[in-house]
Amino acid sequence: MKDGKYVILCVDDDPDFLESSRIFLEANDYFVETAPSAEDGLKRYRETNPDLIIVDLMMEEVDAGTNLAKDLQLAKNTAPVYMLSSVGDQLNMSTDFSALGLRGVFQKPLDTKNVLKTIRAALEQ
Repeated sequence: MKDGKYVILCVDDDPDFLESSRIFLEANDYFVETAPSAEDGLKRYRETNPDLIIVDLMMEEVDAGTNLAKDLQLAKNTAPVYMLSSVGDQLNMSTDFSALGLRGVFQKPLDTKNVLKTIRAALEQ
């Protein structure tokens, strides 16, 4: 937490998506940290100790998001991690979320009501 607010780390190589996520989450009383790459995401994770992490599946490399999820596991992360995907339900069929330490997947474009509901539930556990 920072200043009494939960800290959410968003990692995505799309600057417009990062900015819109920041605006949306801050409007709902969260403190937002951002990173434009998996490498920067791991660095920001270590610097900020976020309460929840949202990682894009495909960034600078196709498997950057899954590699970051694995790196977070190796770093003994305990914060809930959610993957962002624009590939639809195909990801659900081809990816073992628990093996990556993920709580779930948010589909792009985001259903903001579902995202807020899921974040609130994850942070209340």
